[in-house]
Amino acid sequence: MKSINFATIYIIFFILSFYSVQAHEKATVFNKNVAHAANDTVKSAKKKLAAIDPPVLVASGNQIYCPQTTLNIVTSITISHDAAETGTQALYIQISSGYSSGLDQLELSNPASHPSIITSWDATAGKLKLSSPTGADVLYSELEAAVRDVVFSNSSATASGTRTFSITIGQANYLPSTQHYYLFIPSIGITWTAAKTAAEASTYYGLKGYLATILSADEAQLIGEQASGTGWIGGSDAETEGNWKWVTGPEAGNLMTYTFWNNGEPNNQGDEDYAHITQPGIGIRGSWNDLSNTGSLNSGDPYQPKGFVVEYGGMPGELPLQIAASTKITIPEVQPVIPQPICDSGTFTITTAPTTGIIINWFDVPTGGTSLGTGSSFTTPILNTTKTYYADPGCETKRKAVTVTVNPTPDIPTTTDPIVARCGPGSVTLQASSNIGTISWFTTATANSSIGTGNTFSTPAITANTTYYAEASNNGCINSTRIPVDIVIYTPPAVTDEKDIPLCQGREVVLDAGIAGMDYAWSTGATTQTIKATTGGTYTVEVKSPAPQSCPSTKTITVQEHLIPKIDRIETNGTTATIYLTREEEYYEYSVDGFNFQDSNTFYDIPAGLQRAYIKEKNGCEGTTQDFIILVFPAFFTPNNDTFNDVWEVNGIENYPQAKVTIFDRYGKLLTELNASKMSWDGNFNSIPLPASDYWYALKIDNTKPVIRGHFTLKR
Repeated sequence: MKSINFATIYIIFFILSFYSVQAHEKATVFNKNVAHAANDTVKSAKKKLAAIDPPVLVASGNQIYCPQTTLNIVTSITISHDAAETGTQALYIQISSGYSSGLDQLELSNPASHPSIITSWDATAGKLKLSSPTGADVLYSELEAAVRDVVFSNSSATASGTRTFSITIGQANYLPSTQHYYLFIPSIGITWTAAKTAAEASTYYGLKGYLATILSADEAQLIGEQASGTGWIGGSDAETEGNWKWVTGPEAGNLMTYTFWNNGEPNNQGDEDYAHITQPGIGIRGSWNDLSNTGSLNSGDPYQPKGFVVEYGGMPGELPLQIAASTKITIPEVQPVIPQPICDSGTFTITTAPTTGIIINWFDVPTGGTSLGTGSSFTTPILNTTKTYYADPGCETKRKAVTVTVNPTPDIPTTTDPIVARCGPGSVTLQASSNIGTISWFTTATANSSIGTGNTFSTPAITANTTYYAEASNNGCINSTRIPVDIVIYTPPAVTDEKDIPLCQGREVVLDAGIAGMDYAWSTGATTQTIKATTGGTYTVEVKSPAPQSCPSTKTITVQEHLIPKIDRIETNGTTATIYLTREEEYYEYSVDGFNFQDSNTFYDIPAGLQRAYIKEKNGCEGTTQDFIILVFPAFFTPNNDTFNDVWEVNGIENYPQAKVTIFDRYGKLLTELNASKMSWDGNFNSIPLPASDYWYALKIDNTKPVIRGHFTLKR
């Protein structure tokens, strides 16, 4: 296999040995690396001396793949070669894009037919190696035959996407999208600067090497996830902290516009100025970390450099090699567009998104069956029911169902209540139904906007007769014949409540519903327009207009029973009297002369003597009376024989035959006693006029009443 030249081997040997010693690695690792490199270099040198041209590999195959099957990766392959070179040590086939680890696999389908070839499958890299079991070169003709029998398989029924296969003579990974080659070179503990020097000193079939630059997701997956190891790549911010650039190969000096840093990286701290592929198991698989020039110096540390990735191709003046070819498979997908439903019957045209290289077949069963048509669109026959068709992109497991819907137009709606009556303004509940679908309600026979949906519909408040219309529809299929539902508003009887109708105790009062010619339902059970009430309380009567209106109104009458008044007592104070009842009510009024009545129960300036209190109910109910006496004690008298106030006497005492009044001077001396036979005092004691002064009296009416005491003045 052509590899690196003689000059290169010595440079790499020197660099790897120097930096490996710095990293304290065992000498056996260096010797093994050097031995392999020297062996490859000798072979390369021999071929260079013979001026052998590199082989030219041409393969074709752009195929459709159905998951869980096997498919040959090429439809044809040829390897043209120099007559002096009939074979090579190994040929590599890699799933270079779209690789699904653990599900995708490459294998030789009939190894017994290729006894000179053994295979080795690298599941991490997605790479199959074809080589000799003895380590000798394998003839190109035998490799051609073997590649024709290499098959691809995917074990998942839901697999999707495209897979690209790179077929390469040589160990380097080939990426069709860049036409570049990528090779991981292991070297434990090598620094970034040493790796850069070693990479630039190497060549691959004449292509100059450099630390790999990554410009796309395809490159990131191939270098980061599918490479055989992790190591340095050609990015750095050593020139300006935080300003990451590619500093190797044809991209040198360009900003790293495509980045796939590990979580939290780059942290732009210290001297971590160089990009390194992150070791598997640390953060995001295939991502990058920023490390110092040496990385970790601890053996086995995840951040200890394990080598570097060399990229070949794209340098100025270089022509692409033809030692690699690529083919691809596409797992077909189809996304049919569901057509709009139709009403009753008709045809549908089902379309799919544009597809390239995929032939769509149409079926009416999910598996098997006979194709109904081919192409990106399919027109059904006339259908009068819903039906499901299937778009098949070439894999039965990838058939996609599309259901075309035929909705029947509903019948004309029906209603059990074409006329709905209501008593007075308000909302009305309308009802209508249809054999299928939904009922919509409209205010006119031609209105475009409905005001409600459903078999029942409650209208807004209605004050006058009106009509609503019901229309049946089924998922957009409308029966244009609307049925009217009439609403009739009747006026209920106008009744007026009555409050506090007086009822004299022991009598009766007539209650009247107030409107003649109606139907009546009293709370007492009576059905007449009027009833007689003998007790107080609340009475109601439902007044209903005759059919067909039958609109009810309820009248409420409250009856207040007015009791016959009962006098509890009458209290007097001089010429003032207050009448107290056993139960006070607002409907009572009072009088002390039988003519002039008032709401107040207190009277003033009542003449002395026997008086009568009158209490009556204001509406003419029965009243009551009671006599009482006003006693007037003069405050003074002037016994000077001028005929005015010549004697002191108690006015009204004549109404109490047993009453006695005793008069005393200021020292308590009894001066005289008045009674029914002697009603006044002239101011003399034993016929001798007493001096002007204050004198005291005590009135005892009888044994049932308290003694009344007071004083008066004698003036001379």
